[in-house]
Amino acid sequence: MIRIIAGGKKHVSWLKEACDEYEKRLRKPWAIEWLFIDEDKLAEKVANLKSDDYMVLLDENGKNLSSPELSKALKLPLEAGRDVVIIIGGAFGHFGPETIKRADLIWSLSRLVFPHQICRMIVTEQIYRAQEIYLNHAYHHA
Repeated sequence: MIRIIAGGKKHVSWLKEACDEYEKRLRKPWAIEWLFIDEDKLAEKVANLKSDDYMVLLDENGKNLSSPELSKALKLPLEAGRDVVIIIGGAFGHFGPETIKRADLIWSLSRLVFPHQICRMIVTEQIYRAQEIYLNHAYHHA
């Protein structure tokens, strides 16, 4: 299971439609579950994650991954029976040192900065792409 904890408000309608399109194609263990939380409570939520959760933190200073690299990074903990938890910050997207220290992977979507709502859509599509790469399906054409 992949859980995505997102700071800020729930999806706006146009974004929900885009995310839903990819979500309906996901199969266990790649299926995702969303948790929307006030940005100021993200650190507390991270502190309460299970110790064996594989935590992926989205941060503009993180590692840029290709889609195949992301697929591999997600498949390893999923195959080991670990839950993957992806943390998307709110509008200001800054994380404290404890949250950064806890992360198993710090992932940057790009050197560009995106609104956190758009990050949600990109992450959802990339999880679907990662699944398709893992399954060796034709969606990813590289």
